[in-house]
Amino acid sequence: MPVPRLTRSRLAWGTAAVLAAGIAVPSFAYATPESPAAPVTSAAAHGTKAKNVILLIGDGMGDSEITLARDYTVGANGRLNMDRFPRTGAYTTYSVDEKGRPDYVTDSAASGTGWATGHKTVNGRISKTHTDEPVPTMLELAKKKGLATGNVTTAELTDATPAVQDAHVTDRGCQGPEDMKKCPDDTLGEGGGGSIAEQTVTTGADVLLGGGKARFDQRITEGPHKGRTVIEQAKKAGYSLVTDKKGLAGAEPGKPLLGLFAPENVPVEWTGKKAAKGGTEPQRCTTSNPERPKGTPSLESQTTKAIELLEAKQKAGHKGKANGKHGKQHGKGKGFFLQVEGASIDKQDHAADPCGQIGETAAFDRAVKVAQDYAKKHPDTLVVTTADHGHASQIVPVDAKPAGLSSTLITDEGQPLQVSYSNNDPAKAQEHTGTQVRIAASGPNSDRVLGVTNQTDLFATVTRALNLR
Repeated sequence: MPVPRLTRSRLAWGTAAVLAAGIAVPSFAYATPESPAAPVTSAAAHGTKAKNVILLIGDGMGDSEITLARDYTVGANGRLNMDRFPRTGAYTTYSVDEKGRPDYVTDSAASGTGWATGHKTVNGRISKTHTDEPVPTMLELAKKKGLATGNVTTAELTDATPAVQDAHVTDRGCQGPEDMKKCPDDTLGEGGGGSIAEQTVTTGADVLLGGGKARFDQRITEGPHKGRTVIEQAKKAGYSLVTDKKGLAGAEPGKPLLGLFAPENVPVEWTGKKAAKGGTEPQRCTTSNPERPKGTPSLESQTTKAIELLEAKQKAGHKGKANGKHGKQHGKGKGFFLQVEGASIDKQDHAADPCGQIGETAAFDRAVKVAQDYAKKHPDTLVVTTADHGHASQIVPVDAKPAGLSSTLITDEGQPLQVSYSNNDPAKAQEHTGTQVRIAASGPNSDRVLGVTNQTDLFATVTRALNLR
Protein backbone atom coordinates (compact mmCIF):
# COMPACT_ATOMS: atom_id res chain seq x y z
CA MET A 1 0.00 0.00 0.00
CA PRO A 2 1.23 3.52 -0.70
CA VAL A 3 2.58 5.33 2.34
CA PRO A 4 0.28 8.18 3.50
CA ARG A 5 1.70 11.51 2.43
CA LEU A 6 2.33 14.68 4.34
CA THR A 7 0.14 17.58 3.24
CA ARG A 8 0.71 21.30 3.67
CA SER A 9 -1.90 21.37 6.43
CA ARG A 10 0.13 18.78 8.30
CA LEU A 11 3.37 20.77 8.28
CA ALA A 12 2.48 22.11 11.72
CA TRP A 13 3.24 18.76 13.28
CA GLY A 14 6.94 19.80 12.95
CA THR A 15 9.58 18.57 15.30
CA ALA A 16 7.18 17.40 18.00
CA ALA A 17 5.66 14.80 15.70
CA VAL A 18 9.09 13.80 14.47
CA LEU A 19 10.24 13.13 18.01
CA ALA A 20 7.01 11.31 18.80
CA ALA A 21 7.74 9.01 15.87
CA GLY A 22 11.15 8.25 17.33
CA ILE A 23 13.15 10.08 14.64
CA ALA A 24 16.14 11.82 16.17
CA VAL A 25 16.77 15.37 14.98
CA PRO A 26 20.00 17.14 15.93
CA SER A 27 19.99 20.61 17.41
CA PHE A 28 20.25 23.15 14.63
CA ALA A 29 21.82 26.61 14.61
CA TYR A 30 19.91 28.45 11.93
CA ALA A 31 22.18 30.39 9.58
CA THR A 32 21.25 33.90 8.51
CA PRO A 33 22.90 36.07 5.85
CA GLU A 34 24.54 38.06 8.66
CA SER A 35 25.91 35.02 10.50
CA PRO A 36 29.40 33.50 10.07
CA ALA A 37 27.78 30.77 7.97
CA ALA A 38 26.79 33.28 5.29
CA PRO A 39 28.65 33.44 1.94
CA VAL A 40 31.88 35.40 1.94
CA THR A 41 32.15 38.55 -0.13
CA SER A 42 34.00 38.66 -3.42
CA ALA A 43 37.79 38.65 -3.26
CA ALA A 44 40.30 39.81 -5.84
CA ALA A 45 40.94 37.42 -8.72
CA HIS A 46 44.72 37.76 -8.11
CA GLY A 47 45.48 38.38 -11.77
CA THR A 48 45.16 35.96 -14.64
CA LYS A 49 48.01 33.50 -14.04
CA ALA A 50 47.83 30.71 -11.51
CA LYS A 51 50.57 28.57 -10.02
CA ASN A 52 48.16 25.80 -9.03
CA VAL A 53 44.70 24.64 -10.12
CA ILE A 54 42.34 22.47 -8.07
CA LEU A 55 39.33 21.34 -10.11
CA LEU A 56 36.52 19.71 -8.11
CA ILE A 57 33.78 17.81 -9.95
CA GLY A 58 30.54 16.77 -8.27
CA ASP A 59 29.32 14.09 -10.67
CA GLY A 60 25.61 14.57 -11.38
CA MET A 61 25.57 17.51 -8.96
CA GLY A 62 23.01 19.83 -10.48
CA ASP A 63 21.34 22.69 -8.60
CA SER A 64 18.68 20.34 -7.26
CA GLU A 65 21.29 18.00 -5.78
CA ILE A 66 23.10 20.95 -4.17
CA THR A 67 19.85 22.33 -2.76
CA LEU A 68 18.82 18.95 -1.38
CA ALA A 69 22.11 18.58 0.50
CA ARG A 70 21.92 22.15 1.75
CA ASP A 71 18.33 21.85 2.96
CA TYR A 72 19.01 18.56 4.73
CA THR A 73 22.31 19.42 6.42
CA VAL A 74 22.72 23.17 7.02
CA GLY A 75 19.17 24.37 6.43
CA ALA A 76 17.31 26.28 3.76
CA ASN A 77 19.03 29.55 4.68
CA GLY A 78 22.39 27.97 5.44
CA ARG A 79 25.35 27.75 3.13
CA LEU A 80 27.53 24.86 2.03
CA ASN A 81 31.24 25.39 1.42
CA MET A 82 30.60 25.25 -2.31
CA ASP A 83 28.15 28.16 -1.91
CA ARG A 84 30.93 30.42 -0.63
CA PHE A 85 32.89 31.05 -3.82
CA PRO A 86 33.10 34.72 -4.80
CA ARG A 87 32.29 34.01 -8.44
CA THR A 88 29.47 31.79 -9.61
CA GLY A 89 28.04 31.16 -13.07
CA ALA A 90 26.54 28.33 -15.08
CA TYR A 91 27.65 26.30 -18.05
CA THR A 92 25.90 24.23 -20.70
CA THR A 93 26.62 20.50 -20.83
CA TYR A 94 25.41 19.08 -24.15
CA SER A 95 27.43 16.51 -26.08
CA VAL A 96 27.41 15.87 -29.85
CA ASP A 97 26.75 12.97 -32.19
CA GLU A 98 29.24 11.54 -34.68
CA LYS A 99 28.40 14.27 -37.18
CA GLY A 100 28.97 17.01 -34.59
CA ARG A 101 25.28 17.82 -34.08
CA PRO A 102 24.02 18.57 -30.54
CA ASP A 103 23.00 15.69 -28.30
CA TYR A 104 21.17 17.52 -25.53
CA VAL A 105 21.81 15.08 -22.66
CA THR A 106 25.44 14.20 -22.03
CA ASP A 107 27.02 11.33 -20.17
CA SER A 108 30.07 11.70 -17.93
CA ALA A 109 32.53 10.62 -20.62
CA ALA A 110 31.51 13.26 -23.15
CA SER A 111 31.09 15.99 -20.56
CA GLY A 112 34.46 15.24 -18.97
CA THR A 113 36.09 15.22 -22.40
CA GLY A 114 34.59 18.68 -22.92
CA TRP A 115 36.38 20.35 -20.03
CA ALA A 116 39.48 18.12 -20.12
CA THR A 117 40.25 18.77 -23.81
CA GLY A 118 38.07 21.66 -24.97
CA HIS A 119 36.33 19.43 -27.51
CA LYS A 120 32.73 18.26 -27.61
CA THR A 121 32.38 14.56 -28.30
CA VAL A 122 30.05 11.58 -28.51
CA ASN A 123 28.55 10.07 -25.36
CA GLY A 124 30.75 7.26 -24.09
CA ARG A 125 33.97 8.54 -25.64
CA ILE A 126 37.04 9.37 -23.54
CA SER A 127 39.19 12.34 -24.65
CA LYS A 128 38.67 11.69 -28.34
CA THR A 129 36.78 13.99 -30.70
CA HIS A 130 33.49 13.11 -32.35
CA THR A 131 35.61 11.92 -35.30
CA ASP A 132 37.49 9.59 -32.91
CA GLU A 133 40.78 11.50 -32.84
CA PRO A 134 42.69 11.64 -29.52
CA VAL A 135 43.28 15.16 -28.18
CA PRO A 136 45.54 16.25 -25.28
CA THR A 137 44.04 16.78 -21.83
CA MET A 138 44.71 19.54 -19.34
CA LEU A 139 46.48 17.05 -17.04
CA GLU A 140 48.72 15.87 -19.88
CA LEU A 141 49.52 19.47 -20.81
CA ALA A 142 50.26 20.34 -17.19
CA LYS A 143 52.59 17.36 -16.89
CA LYS A 144 54.35 18.29 -20.13
CA LYS A 145 54.86 21.79 -18.72
CA GLY A 146 56.57 20.34 -15.65
CA LEU A 147 53.77 20.69 -13.11
CA ALA A 148 52.99 18.03 -10.54
CA THR A 149 49.66 16.35 -11.31
CA GLY A 150 46.98 14.41 -9.45
CA ASN A 151 43.65 12.68 -10.00
CA VAL A 152 41.35 11.74 -7.10
CA THR A 153 37.91 10.10 -7.21
CA THR A 154 35.41 8.07 -5.18
CA ALA A 155 34.68 6.00 -8.31
CA GLU A 156 36.99 3.53 -9.98
CA LEU A 157 40.08 5.37 -11.21
CA THR A 158 39.16 4.01 -14.63
CA ASP A 159 35.64 5.48 -14.54
CA ALA A 160 34.74 8.20 -17.02
CA THR A 161 35.50 11.38 -15.08
CA PRO A 162 39.00 10.51 -13.87
CA ALA A 163 39.73 8.71 -17.16
CA VAL A 164 39.23 11.84 -19.28
CA GLN A 165 42.43 13.29 -17.82
CA ASP A 166 44.58 10.17 -18.25
CA ALA A 167 43.37 8.16 -21.25
CA HIS A 168 42.03 8.19 -24.82
CA VAL A 169 39.59 5.42 -25.80
CA THR A 170 36.57 5.13 -28.06
CA ASP A 171 34.37 3.63 -25.35
CA ARG A 172 34.39 4.36 -21.61
CA GLY A 173 33.80 0.67 -20.85
CA CYS A 174 37.36 -0.25 -21.92
CA GLN A 175 38.63 0.12 -18.37
CA GLY A 176 41.02 -2.82 -17.97
CA PRO A 177 42.98 -5.15 -20.28
CA GLU A 178 40.11 -7.66 -20.18
CA ASP A 179 37.54 -4.98 -21.13
CA MET A 180 38.74 -3.97 -24.60
CA LYS A 181 36.02 -5.54 -26.78
CA LYS A 182 34.51 -2.16 -27.72
CA CYS A 183 37.88 -0.53 -28.40
CA PRO A 184 39.68 -2.70 -30.99
CA ASP A 185 41.64 0.24 -32.42
CA ASP A 186 42.84 1.31 -28.95
CA THR A 187 44.57 -1.98 -28.13
CA LEU A 188 48.35 -2.02 -27.86
CA GLY A 189 48.46 -4.53 -30.71
CA GLU A 190 46.80 -2.00 -33.03
CA GLY A 191 49.06 0.84 -31.96
CA GLY A 192 46.72 2.31 -29.34
CA GLY A 193 47.44 3.07 -25.72
CA GLY A 194 45.69 0.04 -24.27
CA SER A 195 42.99 0.06 -21.63
CA ILE A 196 42.18 3.05 -19.43
CA ALA A 197 44.03 1.43 -16.51
CA GLU A 198 47.17 0.91 -18.60
CA GLN A 199 47.03 4.43 -20.00
CA THR A 200 46.49 5.86 -16.51
CA VAL A 201 49.82 4.37 -15.44
CA THR A 202 51.56 5.41 -18.67
CA THR A 203 50.33 9.01 -18.45
CA GLY A 204 51.89 8.99 -15.01
CA ALA A 205 50.10 11.49 -12.77
CA ASP A 206 52.04 11.86 -9.53
CA VAL A 207 49.05 11.06 -7.32
CA LEU A 208 46.25 8.65 -8.29
CA LEU A 209 43.64 7.92 -5.61
CA GLY A 210 40.29 6.14 -5.88
CA GLY A 211 38.63 2.75 -6.29
CA GLY A 212 38.87 0.18 -9.06
CA LYS A 213 41.56 -2.18 -7.77
CA ALA A 214 39.93 -5.05 -9.68
CA ARG A 215 40.72 -3.29 -12.99
CA PHE A 216 44.38 -2.87 -11.98
CA ASP A 217 44.55 -6.53 -10.94
CA GLN A 218 43.77 -7.58 -14.54
CA ARG A 219 46.63 -9.02 -16.57
CA ILE A 220 47.98 -7.20 -19.59
CA THR A 221 47.68 -9.29 -22.75
CA GLU A 222 50.08 -7.55 -25.14
CA GLY A 223 52.87 -5.02 -25.34
CA PRO A 224 55.99 -4.57 -23.18
CA HIS A 225 54.12 -5.44 -19.95
CA LYS A 226 52.42 -8.57 -21.28
CA GLY A 227 51.74 -11.05 -18.49
CA ARG A 228 51.97 -8.44 -15.74
CA THR A 229 49.00 -7.02 -13.88
CA VAL A 230 48.45 -3.30 -14.26
CA ILE A 231 49.49 -2.92 -10.61
CA GLU A 232 52.78 -4.61 -11.50
CA GLN A 233 53.10 -2.21 -14.43
CA ALA A 234 52.57 0.67 -11.99
CA LYS A 235 55.19 -0.63 -9.55
CA LYS A 236 57.61 -1.06 -12.46
CA ALA A 237 56.96 2.62 -13.25
CA GLY A 238 57.95 3.57 -9.70
CA TYR A 239 54.54 3.86 -8.04
CA SER A 240 54.01 3.09 -4.38
CA LEU A 241 50.72 1.29 -3.74
CA VAL A 242 48.45 2.01 -0.77
CA THR A 243 45.06 0.43 -0.10
CA ASP A 244 43.74 2.03 3.11
CA LYS A 245 43.81 5.25 5.11
CA LYS A 246 46.79 4.14 7.20
CA GLY A 247 48.84 3.58 4.07
CA LEU A 248 47.66 6.89 2.63
CA ALA A 249 48.58 8.79 5.80
CA GLY A 250 52.07 7.27 5.73
CA ALA A 251 52.79 8.03 2.07
CA GLU A 252 55.74 10.37 1.62
CA PRO A 253 56.95 12.49 -1.31
CA GLY A 254 59.59 11.16 -3.63
CA LYS A 255 57.65 8.47 -5.50
CA PRO A 256 54.40 8.58 -7.46
CA LEU A 257 51.48 7.25 -5.42
CA LEU A 258 48.70 4.87 -6.49
CA GLY A 259 45.91 4.49 -3.93
CA LEU A 260 43.26 1.84 -4.62
CA PHE A 261 40.74 1.78 -1.78
CA ALA A 262 38.05 -0.57 -3.12
CA PRO A 263 37.72 -3.32 -5.74
CA GLU A 264 35.15 -1.19 -7.58
CA ASN A 265 33.62 2.14 -6.53
CA VAL A 266 34.43 3.37 -3.02
CA PRO A 267 31.40 2.57 -0.79
CA VAL A 268 29.24 5.56 0.11
CA GLU A 269 29.29 7.23 3.53
CA TRP A 270 25.54 7.47 4.34
CA THR A 271 22.68 4.99 4.09
CA GLY A 272 18.89 5.08 4.26
CA LYS A 273 15.75 3.87 2.55
CA LYS A 274 15.71 4.25 -1.21
CA ALA A 275 12.87 6.15 -2.82
CA ALA A 276 9.87 3.98 -3.64
CA LYS A 277 6.63 4.02 -5.59
CA GLY A 278 4.12 5.77 -3.34
CA GLY A 279 6.89 7.23 -1.21
CA THR A 280 8.55 6.19 2.05
CA GLU A 281 7.81 6.77 5.71
CA PRO A 282 9.52 9.98 6.90
CA GLN A 283 13.15 9.10 7.54
CA ARG A 284 16.39 10.41 8.90
CA CYS A 285 19.55 9.33 7.09
CA THR A 286 22.10 7.11 8.81
CA THR A 287 25.47 8.83 8.66
CA SER A 288 27.40 5.57 8.45
CA ASN A 289 27.54 2.54 6.19
CA PRO A 290 28.30 -0.97 7.48
CA GLU A 291 29.49 -1.94 3.99
CA ARG A 292 32.19 0.76 4.02
CA PRO A 293 35.40 -0.71 5.48
CA LYS A 294 36.80 1.21 8.45
CA GLY A 295 40.09 1.67 6.66
CA THR A 296 38.53 3.61 3.79
CA PRO A 297 39.86 7.18 3.60
CA SER A 298 37.38 10.00 3.12
CA LEU A 299 37.43 12.17 0.01
CA GLU A 300 38.44 15.03 2.31
CA SER A 301 41.52 13.17 3.56
CA GLN A 302 42.44 12.02 0.05
CA THR A 303 42.27 15.62 -1.19
CA THR A 304 44.35 16.84 1.75
CA LYS A 305 47.02 14.21 1.12
CA ALA A 306 47.05 14.79 -2.63
CA ILE A 307 47.66 18.52 -2.15
CA GLU A 308 50.37 17.82 0.43
CA LEU A 309 52.23 15.46 -1.91
CA LEU A 310 51.83 17.62 -5.02
CA GLU A 311 52.99 20.73 -3.19
CA ALA A 312 56.01 18.89 -1.83
CA LYS A 313 56.93 17.60 -5.28
CA GLN A 314 56.60 20.94 -7.03
CA LYS A 315 58.71 22.60 -4.31
CA ALA A 316 61.50 20.09 -4.56
CA GLY A 317 61.37 19.14 -8.22
CA HIS A 318 61.81 15.44 -8.89
CA LYS A 319 62.28 12.84 -11.57
CA GLY A 320 60.16 9.70 -11.64
CA LYS A 321 61.50 6.35 -12.79
CA ALA A 322 61.60 6.09 -16.55
CA ASN A 323 58.34 4.72 -17.88
CA GLY A 324 56.72 6.50 -20.76
CA LYS A 325 55.82 10.03 -19.81
CA HIS A 326 56.55 9.55 -16.12
CA GLY A 327 60.28 9.98 -16.60
CA LYS A 328 59.97 13.72 -17.28
CA GLN A 329 61.50 16.15 -14.81
CA HIS A 330 59.09 18.17 -12.71
CA GLY A 331 60.14 21.81 -12.59
CA LYS A 332 60.91 23.17 -9.13
CA GLY A 333 58.30 25.70 -8.09
CA LYS A 334 56.14 25.23 -11.17
CA GLY A 335 52.98 24.35 -9.26
CA PHE A 336 50.42 21.58 -9.66
CA PHE A 337 47.16 20.53 -11.27
CA LEU A 338 44.70 18.38 -9.31
CA GLN A 339 41.28 17.03 -10.28
CA VAL A 340 39.00 15.74 -7.49
CA GLU A 341 35.69 13.96 -8.16
CA GLY A 342 32.79 13.21 -5.85
CA ALA A 343 31.53 10.42 -8.09
CA SER A 344 28.68 8.77 -6.25
CA ILE A 345 26.38 11.76 -6.08
CA ASP A 346 25.56 10.62 -9.60
CA LYS A 347 25.52 6.91 -8.78
CA GLN A 348 23.11 7.34 -5.88
CA ASP A 349 20.92 9.62 -8.00
CA HIS A 350 20.72 6.82 -10.59
CA ALA A 351 19.70 4.47 -7.78
CA ALA A 352 17.10 6.91 -6.36
CA ASP A 353 18.85 6.77 -2.99
CA PRO A 354 18.48 10.21 -1.37
CA CYS A 355 20.50 9.47 1.76
CA GLY A 356 23.41 8.01 -0.19
CA GLN A 357 23.26 11.00 -2.52
CA ILE A 358 23.15 13.63 0.24
CA GLY A 359 25.98 11.93 2.14
CA GLU A 360 28.20 11.94 -0.95
CA THR A 361 27.39 15.60 -1.62
CA ALA A 362 28.30 16.46 1.97
CA ALA A 363 31.55 14.48 1.63
CA PHE A 364 32.37 16.31 -1.59
CA ASP A 365 31.62 19.63 0.11
CA ARG A 366 34.20 18.86 2.79
CA ALA A 367 36.76 18.26 0.04
CA VAL A 368 35.80 21.65 -1.42
CA LYS A 369 36.68 23.24 1.92
CA VAL A 370 40.12 21.60 1.85
CA ALA A 371 40.76 23.31 -1.50
CA GLN A 372 39.36 26.63 -0.26
CA ASP A 373 41.54 26.55 2.86
CA TYR A 374 44.62 25.85 0.77
CA ALA A 375 43.79 28.71 -1.59
CA LYS A 376 43.42 31.15 1.32
CA LYS A 377 47.08 30.55 2.12
CA HIS A 378 48.10 30.33 -1.55
CA PRO A 379 46.16 33.02 -3.45
CA ASP A 380 47.92 32.04 -6.69
CA THR A 381 45.69 28.93 -6.72
CA LEU A 382 42.64 28.76 -8.98
CA VAL A 383 39.92 26.64 -7.39
CA VAL A 384 36.94 25.62 -9.52
CA THR A 385 33.96 23.52 -8.48
CA THR A 386 31.32 22.33 -10.91
CA ALA A 387 29.39 19.29 -12.14
CA ASP A 388 29.45 17.29 -15.34
CA HIS A 389 25.67 17.24 -15.82
CA GLY A 390 22.35 17.54 -14.02
CA HIS A 391 20.39 14.60 -12.63
CA ALA A 392 17.02 13.26 -11.60
CA SER A 393 16.33 14.34 -8.01
CA GLN A 394 13.72 17.05 -7.51
CA ILE A 395 12.46 18.65 -4.31
CA VAL A 396 8.65 18.65 -4.55
CA PRO A 397 5.77 19.68 -2.24
CA VAL A 398 5.14 17.22 0.57
CA ASP A 399 1.54 16.73 -0.59
CA ALA A 400 2.54 16.02 -4.20
CA LYS A 401 2.15 12.49 -5.55
CA PRO A 402 5.06 11.87 -7.94
CA ALA A 403 4.40 9.40 -10.72
CA GLY A 404 7.69 7.63 -10.09
CA LEU A 405 9.82 7.06 -7.00
CA SER A 406 9.89 9.36 -3.98
CA SER A 407 10.98 9.62 -0.37
CA THR A 408 10.20 11.93 2.53
CA LEU A 409 13.16 13.05 4.63
CA ILE A 410 13.23 14.89 7.93
CA THR A 411 15.90 17.56 7.67
CA ASP A 412 18.24 18.79 10.39
CA GLU A 413 15.74 21.63 10.87
CA GLY A 414 13.08 19.05 11.81
CA GLN A 415 11.06 19.73 8.67
CA PRO A 416 9.69 17.23 6.13
CA LEU A 417 11.15 17.36 2.63
CA GLN A 418 9.96 15.20 -0.25
CA VAL A 419 12.37 14.26 -3.01
CA SER A 420 11.15 12.75 -6.27
CA TYR A 421 12.96 10.59 -8.84
CA SER A 422 10.60 10.41 -11.79
CA ASN A 423 12.46 10.88 -15.08
CA ASN A 424 12.55 7.21 -16.08
CA ASP A 425 10.64 3.97 -15.61
CA PRO A 426 10.68 3.31 -11.83
CA ALA A 427 12.10 -0.16 -12.49
CA LYS A 428 15.11 1.31 -14.29
CA ALA A 429 17.96 3.62 -13.32
CA GLN A 430 17.04 7.28 -13.14
CA GLU A 431 18.66 9.46 -15.79
CA HIS A 432 20.83 12.50 -16.38
CA THR A 433 19.18 15.73 -17.50
CA GLY A 434 20.26 18.25 -20.10
CA THR A 435 20.13 21.30 -17.83
CA GLN A 436 22.94 23.78 -17.40
CA VAL A 437 24.84 23.36 -14.12
CA ARG A 438 26.65 25.56 -11.66
CA ILE A 439 30.32 26.49 -11.96
CA ALA A 440 31.99 28.52 -9.21
CA ALA A 441 35.56 29.64 -8.65
CA SER A 442 38.08 31.71 -6.75
CA GLY A 443 41.57 32.92 -7.59
CA PRO A 444 43.31 33.79 -10.87
CA ASN A 445 41.00 33.74 -13.91
CA SER A 446 37.96 32.98 -11.74
CA ASP A 447 36.04 35.79 -13.44
CA ARG A 448 35.90 33.57 -16.54
CA VAL A 449 33.17 31.41 -14.94
CA LEU A 450 30.71 34.31 -14.67
CA GLY A 451 27.57 34.34 -16.80
CA VAL A 452 26.51 31.37 -18.91
CA THR A 453 29.44 29.64 -20.59
CA ASN A 454 30.04 26.33 -22.35
CA GLN A 455 31.54 23.31 -20.64
CA THR A 456 34.44 23.40 -23.10
CA ASP A 457 35.31 26.92 -21.90
CA LEU A 458 36.62 25.41 -18.67
CA PHE A 459 39.51 23.90 -20.63
CA ALA A 460 40.51 27.38 -21.79
CA THR A 461 40.14 28.81 -18.27
CA VAL A 462 42.48 26.23 -16.73
CA THR A 463 45.06 26.08 -19.53
CA ARG A 464 45.28 29.88 -19.73
CA ALA A 465 45.54 30.24 -15.97
CA LEU A 466 48.46 27.76 -15.92
CA ASN A 467 49.95 29.13 -19.17
CA LEU A 468 49.79 25.69 -20.77
CA ARG A 469 49.11 26.88 -24.31
